[in-house]
Amino acid sequence: MQKKSLKWFLIKNFLIILFYIYIAETLLGFLFRQMILPALTDLLEMQQITVSSGGNLLLFMVQLLLFYLASLLPGGAADYLQNLLADLSGNNMPIRISSPFYQGWQGTLLTVIFLFLLLLLLGLSLLPYIAGALRYYKIVTLKVNELLEEEKVRQLAFERKRSLLLSDIAHDIKTPITTICGYSRALAEGVASPEKSRDYLDAIYGKAMRIDELITLLFEYVKLDSEGFRLHKKSGDLAELLRESVAAFYTDFEEKHIALTADIPEYPVPCEMDSLQIERAAANLLTNALRYGKEGGKVLVRLKNYTITVADDGRAIDPDFARRIFDPFTREDAARTTKEGSGLGLSITAKIIEMHGGKLTLNSSFGEGYTKAFQIRMPDANVI
Repeated sequence: MQKKSLKWFLIKNFLIILFYIYIAETLLGFLFRQMILPALTDLLEMQQITVSSGGNLLLFMVQLLLFYLASLLPGGAADYLQNLLADLSGNNMPIRISSPFYQGWQGTLLTVIFLFLLLLLLGLSLLPYIAGALRYYKIVTLKVNELLEEEKVRQLAFERKRSLLLSDIAHDIKTPITTICGYSRALAEGVASPEKSRDYLDAIYGKAMRIDELITLLFEYVKLDSEGFRLHKKSGDLAELLRESVAAFYTDFEEKHIALTADIPEYPVPCEMDSLQIERAAANLLTNALRYGKEGGKVLVRLKNYTITVADDGRAIDPDFARRIFDPFTREDAARTTKEGSGLGLSITAKIIEMHGGKLTLNSSFGEGYTKAFQIRMPDANVI
């Protein structure tokens, strides 16, 4: 997207500069025709100086310049170069200067004056192109510097984000490992009663599963972010995929006494997608609703106009937290206190949907009795 934006920026400014060059060249051409050339012609006639050449204005200047540069050489070389130039131009630009008032050194001085005058006129003819080139160079330079500065800011932000990411990984892994080490040592030393030993083993298993879940999510996040990862898209039925995902979670919602409503079309909804990744994205949203939805509450799963909605009536999300909710390892303080979630599920979901050309958003004003809704908009969504 950024490459397209940069390309359009360069093309747009190039066309604008070409337009200004055209305007300036037209005005200069008018100035030459109406003022400079008539005045020059009058001067030449008054001094009985005859100059002849063919071609357009710019070519006229170049031809005169070349012939006068050749005339400054020694006699034989001057004649040779002027004849060669005449042959190359098809004898269409014979240039001769003759005047009864200028002989000898005065003729040489006349040649130098004419050379200077022709250089001046040539410079005026090229002025719009030179000015346009300099202006475009300045625009491109400023844009490149701006992009380099933005890249520098992004790189610094990435470094800070990576540092926080590593810090959060260490924090989330260290806590269950500490518990496992403490309980396993108690078991190894035989200081726990049989009843406590069972509780310790359950705790160790739970913490080990927590580490396994975190590492699996981290692996998925890193894999999606790796340069070599590619989606395997093919035509599939989005409605059927979503129904299967909801069915897999039905028992979990029932155990938590959460009323699960599935508003999914019975007819096929064709979609070009990586079914495995879209299923993972849907599972992450359902897990999020199961984890943060209130017991005895309700959850809605809806597919309409290529938009997947997972809404619940749990605790509302703080607006400040909502702005960074899709960043990795981002959790509300309440979630961190209760050790719920990893802060990676929504990041993985957002990345999967982004790779499909869609977008994951949080709708805090969904209504219908729900406090929040996560909505996946697929790229070919139709908005009524």
